[in-house]
Amino acid sequence: MPSHMKAWAYTEHGKITTVLKLNPNFPVPEPKSNQVLIKVVAAAINPVDYAKIEGRKVYEDAGHVPFPIVPGYDVAGVVVKVGSGVKKLKEGDEVYGMVEAKDVGSLAEYTTAQENGLDHKPPNLGFAEAAAIPLAIQTAYGALHKVGLSPGQSILVLGASGGVGTFVVQVAKHVFGASVVAATASTGKLELLKKLGVDMPIDYTKQNFEDLPGKFDVVYDAVGEVK
Repeated sequence: MPSHMKAWAYTEHGKITTVLKLNPNFPVPEPKSNQVLIKVVAAAINPVDYAKIEGRKVYEDAGHVPFPIVPGYDVAGVVVKVGSGVKKLKEGDEVYGMVEAKDVGSLAEYTTAQENGLDHKPPNLGFAEAAAIPLAIQTAYGALHKVGLSPGQSILVLGASGGVGTFVVQVAKHVFGASVVAATASTGKLELLKKLGVDMPIDYTKQNFEDLPGKFDVVYDAVGEVK
């Protein structure tokens, strides 16, 4: 096991193209008792990563992670070392999941993650596909759970063709049992919405969702941004 690795890291906040740089000699993290060390095969970067790099406060503890910081929450790879308290994972397991904000991120050759933040990678998914799932689906599911979407209710999803939106429409229908799923997207993405099971695809370039007849029990905005 090497003691150092290549990793994308930043030592100050600013524009991502300016401050994020490849560090060829970053220390390989040591897994804690409840963590595993992962050899990263694929990683994903999300809007939250951009926000943190730019210095926008995203979480309460966002300002308590010392520089240099390696970004990236989503990861897929192979377990190469396990902590003493790890019970369900072993060396050689192909896994995917999320890295905690305070740890070395996934934009590196190696990263650590808690066992309860990982799962075995489904054999029908490639590493890149698996790495694109964790944070987006957590965001989708978490909001639907918090708002209390119930079986038989209707939902309108704004921005349904994006990373979070595509999961929202599927989770709303197949996990929470929504009776009607309406969703907005551009003209070229309407077929995707139909394939995902959307009952009422809406082309926002031609129709204003505010003019739709009737009401929806839940509206999920996957476009807007809180500032």
